[in-house]
Amino acid sequence: QAHLVESGGGLVQAGDSLRLACVTSGVTFKSHAMGWFRQAPGKEREFVAAISWSGGSTYYADSVKGRFAISRDDAKNTAYLQMNSLKPEDTAVYYCAADHGVPQSYSDPKWYDYWGQGTQVTVSL
Repeated sequence: QAHLVESGGGLVQAGDSLRLACVTSGVTFKSHAMGWFRQAPGKEREFVAAISWSGGSTYYADSVKGRFAISRDDAKNTAYLQMNSLKPEDTAVYYCAADHGVPQSYSDPKWYDYWGQGTQVTVSL
């Protein structure tokens, strides 16, 4: 069975950095596109970043472009999200997701097949 586990969240101050990790099992990681999404209280889940199955292409929401970086390590079956210059509006539960192959849209959560349970990121002023 597919299993995705996020880690690395925490409580930080504005301007700080965090690196999230998503360790996968039960899937052929190298054949999956990976995405990061987030959901704040009272808001819908929104796209943050994605990386193609080959690792050759990355995609970012405008709100995080230039601050966040997605990467993957196929040898470790792990995807990462490096978050720099964090802002209070980045506060949310962050979820990783996997899609087998190429999703119809990297930013639309409905195209992803597997999801983790999320990790909380809280950014204070």
